[in-house]
Amino acid sequence: MKVRNRNNNKNVISNYGYGEHGASSSAKYSKNWYVSPGSPEEDITKNLNTLIARSRDLFSSSPLALSAIKTLRTNVIGTGLNLKPKIYHEVLGLTPEEASVWEKKVEYEFSLWADSKDCDAVRRNDFYEIQQVAFMSMVITGDTFVLLPFKERLGDVYGLKIRLIESDRVCDPKPEDKSRDISGGVEVNEDGEIIAYHVLRVHPHTKRTTENIQKNKNIWDRIEVRGKDSDKVNILQLCIDERPEQRRGVPLLSPVIEMLKQYKRYTDSEIMAAVLSSYVAFFIESEKDNNVLNEVSLSSESNNSKDNSIDLEPGGIYNLYPGEKINPFNPQRPNSQADVFLTHMAKLIGAGLEIPYELLLKQFTSSYSASRAALLEFWKVVKMWRQWFERDFCRPIYEEWLSEAVARSRIEASGFFSDPFIRKAWCNSQWFGSSQGSLDPVKEVSAAEKEIRLGVSTRSQKAMEINGSDFTTNARQLEIEQSLMNNIGFEINKSSETEIFSDISELKEDKENE
Repeated sequence: MKVRNRNNNKNVISNYGYGEHGASSSAKYSKNWYVSPGSPEEDITKNLNTLIARSRDLFSSSPLALSAIKTLRTNVIGTGLNLKPKIYHEVLGLTPEEASVWEKKVEYEFSLWADSKDCDAVRRNDFYEIQQVAFMSMVITGDTFVLLPFKERLGDVYGLKIRLIESDRVCDPKPEDKSRDISGGVEVNEDGEIIAYHVLRVHPHTKRTTENIQKNKNIWDRIEVRGKDSDKVNILQLCIDERPEQRRGVPLLSPVIEMLKQYKRYTDSEIMAAVLSSYVAFFIESEKDNNVLNEVSLSSESNNSKDNSIDLEPGGIYNLYPGEKINPFNPQRPNSQADVFLTHMAKLIGAGLEIPYELLLKQFTSSYSASRAALLEFWKVVKMWRQWFERDFCRPIYEEWLSEAVARSRIEASGFFSDPFIRKAWCNSQWFGSSQGSLDPVKEVSAAEKEIRLGVSTRSQKAMEINGSDFTTNARQLEIEQSLMNNIGFEINKSSETEIFSDISELKEDKENE
């Protein structure tokens, strides 16, 4: 800031750079706009309880908030991300054929554990269902914690278990332990490294009063991120960081909570106005002190016993007292502009959540190109979420499982425990979920074929992208089917296939032009 002389008679305060724009304190837009900087603890952790409560309330009561969260869940996780081991066979000295055999064996062995509810510490969900719960919980509350206990039970092949912990249970212990740097239940050392989480044994907001809950109500367990001796992962925190030195996650709906609440209030008001207009056709004006419509019920099933009340119902006819007259009631509902306004609000909310409003409202009324552009833009968001979930949830758990499988000699992997470099080569994996889907399969399959010919993509990759299948499995099945067709003398006319696809493309193009 500097003081400069203007017209030789007046000193004017002038700001540098943003001081005259975004940081101006004298511009009209900045009046009554008072903000101050805060650390991640003040901005996030201290507001977390309120944000979580409001986010859960919107998830339970707002259709648009519910659509946002479930749309993400369905597209990112779907029926679950599936394992495809991809070891570095060159590093391990294996041929591609040997690597393929090992990968297929591991895939089958992993399914033995993942497809069973025994992998869940509470035996409620299998591995793929756990993914859905973990992701939804993280999106709603900002973060979810995953314990990886080792517990052998009768009939179990593996001792590794997954136990999800709701974010409310990770909180600061009481009385406060001032010897440790703990905030939001997350403990860090002098370097800022997260070394432990403090988990309350029971949910802090439970209303139950059983003996076990009362005994553990004020007891916290300090769970170290990794074991001191084994270096085994004990607990995972699923959250998306938006600031350095952040310890707790932020609920997805946080930036649009106010707009979602107002959206719900407006829709509730419009619905109530429409209901009233369908029941109330008039008002009765009377000179008497005790109006006959002193109390009105909108339900024909009401058992109101008061003499001066009327239960309104469609098509009802009522007698009036002397001196009373009818005034028409016309609230102009439904509001003809409501849909335009709500759609615009949905666009703003969708922009804040990186979800196109067409997907929020499940309404595709635009052209093919516009709808495809929206889906492609959303798919970028889905891929980002998938890669994050794969790295923070799927891979760490798979590596812990594979370590146990090798230790139990169910899987052979020489050098697994002796060299971190070799272990990384054995643990490399890819995870695939449900495909994007398509608006025009003919065009997209044709584009995939050209990409494969140019060498910019592979058949395995396109098989996963188009319908989520495995190319190797498809090729083997096609070989079996082709052998069967040859045995019965059935031949496919490839030229007729081309003509069929060409006809389909032409029909689609004609429809779009119309």
